[in-house]
Amino acid sequence: MLNFLTSGLLALIGLALAGGGVWLIAVGGSWYYALAGLAFLVAAFLSFKRKPALLPFYGLFLVASLIWAVWEIGFDWWQLGPRGGITVLIGLWLITPMFRKTLTSGKPVPDVKPARSFLLEGSVVLAVVVAVYSMLNNPHEIAGRLPSEPVTSSPAYGGTVPDGDWHQYGRTPFGQRYSPLDQVNADNVASLEQAWVYQTGDVKRVDDVPETTYQVTPLKVGETLYLCTPHSWAIAIDAKTGQEKWKYDPGIPQNPDRQHQTCRGVTYYKDPAVTENGPCTARVFLPTSDARLIALDAGTGEVCPSFGDEGTVHLEENMPYNPEGYYYSTSPPVAAAGKIIIGGAVNDNYSTKSQSGVIRAYDINTGELIWNWDSGNPEQTEPIPDDQTYTANSPNSWSVSSADEALGMIYVPLGNKVPDQLGMNRDENVETYSSSIVALSLETGQVQWVRQTVHHDLWDMDVPAQPALIDITQDGQTVPALVGPTKQGDIYVLDRRTGEPIIPVNEVPAPGGAIPEDFTAPTQPVSDLTFMPDPLTEKDMWGMTLFDQMACRIAFHQLKYEGRYTPPSLQGTLVYPGNFGTFNWGSVAVDPERQVMFGMPTYLAFTSKLIPRAEVPPRGTEKASEMGINRNEGADYAVSMGPFLSPLGVPCQAPPWGYVAGADLRTGEIAYMHKNGTVEDMTPLPLPFKLGVPGIGGPIMTKGGVAFLGAAVDNYFRAYDVSTGDQLWETRLPAGGQSTPMTYETDDGTQYVLIVAGGHGSIGTTPGDYVIAYKLAE
Repeated sequence: MLNFLTSGLLALIGLALAGGGVWLIAVGGSWYYALAGLAFLVAAFLSFKRKPALLPFYGLFLVASLIWAVWEIGFDWWQLGPRGGITVLIGLWLITPMFRKTLTSGKPVPDVKPARSFLLEGSVVLAVVVAVYSMLNNPHEIAGRLPSEPVTSSPAYGGTVPDGDWHQYGRTPFGQRYSPLDQVNADNVASLEQAWVYQTGDVKRVDDVPETTYQVTPLKVGETLYLCTPHSWAIAIDAKTGQEKWKYDPGIPQNPDRQHQTCRGVTYYKDPAVTENGPCTARVFLPTSDARLIALDAGTGEVCPSFGDEGTVHLEENMPYNPEGYYYSTSPPVAAAGKIIIGGAVNDNYSTKSQSGVIRAYDINTGELIWNWDSGNPEQTEPIPDDQTYTANSPNSWSVSSADEALGMIYVPLGNKVPDQLGMNRDENVETYSSSIVALSLETGQVQWVRQTVHHDLWDMDVPAQPALIDITQDGQTVPALVGPTKQGDIYVLDRRTGEPIIPVNEVPAPGGAIPEDFTAPTQPVSDLTFMPDPLTEKDMWGMTLFDQMACRIAFHQLKYEGRYTPPSLQGTLVYPGNFGTFNWGSVAVDPERQVMFGMPTYLAFTSKLIPRAEVPPRGTEKASEMGINRNEGADYAVSMGPFLSPLGVPCQAPPWGYVAGADLRTGEIAYMHKNGTVEDMTPLPLPFKLGVPGIGGPIMTKGGVAFLGAAVDNYFRAYDVSTGDQLWETRLPAGGQSTPMTYETDDGTQYVLIVAGGHGSIGTTPGDYVIAYKLAE
């Protein structure tokens, strides 16, 4: 019976590998899988015939497979495992005395001396030795060290924020995500413990859209924390105890057409000219997911009626189209130069009749519109008349901007025109401003400079991150700089006065081959400081087993792929880096003293396939999502897209998928890259294997030499040594930590580190409503 079952198993494996292997050869892939299938079929025959020759034959096959695997990918355990797992397990079974006794027939089993093969036994031992060596090897690491000495003793943080506070999304208008606090440092961070937990009460609802996420970074002003929730509640909390002070619910209606249900933060403002405290002398500005900007009294949470229309600015005003749920602000506005400046998000790839991407500056006290900059009509920045509309479907800014009041500029990250994957009918303004960083005058809204990061963007490569402003020392001179991370993995380090590169940017040839109605740019910009991944090849395809790895190899060859910027296609295109980007809205943290950066590059391939309009299925009851079919109503093609996954639902590309990394901003050198995160929350079994997992969220850094980061798809919050990238501390979170943390100090001199844990609908982390603060153990 054992022999029959073993023979049947070997035959099934052989048939599957042979059939899939022939398919793989037909699409131009490796011959190994077909040959391995043939070897398993021969082994099945020898087993069924009870031939002892099975053992040395399988030993030779195992050695050949091991040589092939090491030749393809070296001593990388996570790539060797799928290649060798099944073959080694079968080998282990074949050398057991229980099975070997079945290979000699004609005698009672107790009298049979089991067949022996030192070749098979030796091959299994060799495979185990290679596996152990590979587990100790780490071929993907860059191990180095950032300079630890400060470059300047008087860094520019931006604004006048007290050291213990966190007044804007990135702490100051410079967006550095850096705190000058050092009570918590690399020597004692391991003793951090939970100080308090607050739950907002805003939990994910059954009728919410898939992209319902907690991405908020709270602000800290005085002794109060201010934050918002996915359904646009504003909340004030005592910074020392976590006790709620007030809560404001604007009553956002549910809408299945809203693509994102999130709020990344609120904006605080206190008029410096007003010395007394009174109603609305200090304000919290709340952006909502139904396209409102509401001014609240920072002390009470009451609406400030002197702002706008009884406390509200209606962002749908002067829009050319206004279907509910298609336009809103997911990010906090910028308070600078007496203005509150806000952009907005549009639903990606819903319709060509999309709202404008206009940036508007309102008087921060009255809500009166001061200027508007519309990339579709960039010269007319004075407020448009009531009977005029902004340009439909102009590139928008859904992320966070930064400001330098001394230079009089706001730095805006821009996205693309809908549809993202179709470049037909784009005018000169779209081709100029799409997927770029634009500097606007704080006074007038006029363009000061523009730096495009993708030409003729066909891949949804919006500039997703708030630019970080930092002064960099080069050749003894201080240069006001801007650090702009991109989805493609490039880090643009620019002179923020002019937009000219400090670290060189080069134009490199890009793939062609767009659909006949479209075209591609012949070259694309690449910064010398880049986390751009190497192009994928067939050997980079992964899987839990030989079978889904083989399926991924077949799929890889069926997709159009010529490296980064391969254009969308009817056959399906591999997009790498994918839509999540190497960097996303979480940006990077920069240290203005050491002039270094810390970030979380992520690598996850996506696919996109154009669907002719006649073949687009009717709309059903599906909720808004950027995954699956994006309908592009009004365009000639819809697009189907999503992560490049195996039949078992794991990424088709081999890990690592996520790192922590540090780079010197003066030289452009990457000092280290370390795998970050485990698969503990990605698999049915809680296995804490450190593969390096994807993440979405952002880091912060402190003067204490520590970086803090949640973000990964496992539910952990971690601290790292900024100099080396080594992990120093971690704690388990009750929900996904897909937000950017912050740190602050209370009036008793205690430093707290805080993160919001509520999960992210698109990546499937645990939902929740937690605000958690940590401090050093007493």
